[in-house]
Amino acid sequence: MSGRHEPGSPESSVAAVLPYLVRRLALIVPLLLGITVISFLIMKLAPGEPGVLEFEMTPEVGVEARARLRALYGLDQPLHVQYWSWLRRIARLDFGHSFAMDRRPVLDKILERLPRTLTINILSLGLILLVALPIGIYSATHRYSPFDKVTTVLVFVGYAVPTFWLALLLMMLFGVHLGWLPISGFTSLNFASLSLGEKVVDLARHLLLPVFVSAFAGLAGYSRFMRGNMLEVIRQDYITTARAKGLPEGRVVLRHAVRNALLPIVTLLGLSLPHLIGGSVIFESIFAIPGIGQLFFASVMARDYPVIMGLLVMGSFLTMVGNLLADLCYALVDPRIRVG
Repeated sequence: MSGRHEPGSPESSVAAVLPYLVRRLALIVPLLLGITVISFLIMKLAPGEPGVLEFEMTPEVGVEARARLRALYGLDQPLHVQYWSWLRRIARLDFGHSFAMDRRPVLDKILERLPRTLTINILSLGLILLVALPIGIYSATHRYSPFDKVTTVLVFVGYAVPTFWLALLLMMLFGVHLGWLPISGFTSLNFASLSLGEKVVDLARHLLLPVFVSAFAGLAGYSRFMRGNMLEVIRQDYITTARAKGLPEGRVVLRHAVRNALLPIVTLLGLSLPHLIGGSVIFESIFAIPGIGQLFFASVMARDYPVIMGLLVMGSFLTMVGNLLADLCYALVDPRIRVG
């Protein structure tokens, strides 16, 4: 009948998830507000301020000049006044102006560097899923095989190797000794004068090392996590029943086991969204890539509060969005979550 959905249909599942979605969206605002309060207080408790950095090399500057600079930045006002003024601005997506010498808007500085960071991290995430998930599935279905033993050893090595040390080794090998790949920057200096094909090749050569370094630790983690999930799923009764019915092993693994083993991976993918900003600090600094991570590191060293707060708010928002997307995927599959 019209206006009603059959149980188990996609329409009924979406309709059942809507109240759950409304409840979760209602929690985002107070959570984000609390995060802004904590982040603001932590930044204010940090030692140093922009005036100290600008005048530390010129000790002859008097107290009045320092006071004028504090008034220019609004640092002479009470904390609650500074917070309320900042909160009203970010509600309009106005994160203020940087304390750096250029005094550029914070949002412009973030948006200028964001595409580079997103490009590297999306490619690394795609590499992780493309390589780690098949390795985890094959290791679980061929437990204690030579392949499983070799990948287990490589995973422990991957966990133990520091990212910065691996990056330096790869730079020395492929950049210095062999001269195959560039070791710094996002593109070459003559990138604008290259043809379309040459631009693609140049961009790929610059991205190869950063993408691999960024994905290296994730390859180990995701492959072991997928292996553990698969081992847990293939011991379930419904897998035994599917095999007893005479279904092909490939269909049992891919259609029944893998689909359920992938559910916890959704949580990791949701939590990986803030890594697009915070996790890029190391490799962007090593490879001299002007991205969000490098901007965050430079802003912390310069006590550039508006930029730091803007990046913290963005990272917090991405974390909540990632958790929301993961929970929604779970709620669509498991009715117990949306009922609870």
